[in-house]
Amino acid sequence: MFAFRITPGAVLALVVLSACKPETGPPDYGLSGYDPTRFETQRALCESKGGRFAPDGVSGAYACFENTHDANKVCTASSQCEGLCLARSGTCAPVKPLFGCQDVLNDTGFRETLCIE
Repeated sequence: MFAFRITPGAVLALVVLSACKPETGPPDYGLSGYDPTRFETQRALCESKGGRFAPDGVSGAYACFENTHDANKVCTASSQCEGLCLARSGTCAPVKPLFGCQDVLNDTGFRETLCIE
């Protein structure tokens, strides 16, 4: 017959090891969702795609501005453009995103005013 002998040292070792937990998720900075490296990460990602990371809009929030490959191409709907189809000129926008209010032709060619702040 086989018998187990449990010593106090073995019990202590099991208790200590059971308290060990792997770190899960990003470190807690004390503010829910705050990541101090996010700005630099977003800037680097934007620039790696050839974009320009800059503030714009009413709030001055940063955005990644990318030149479109079909800038100034004639269009009748935004579905024909990489960005938006500008209603006044009937051409594809030279950059995305466009802040402010713009008259655009939506994906089906209907004219509408789009405001991005």
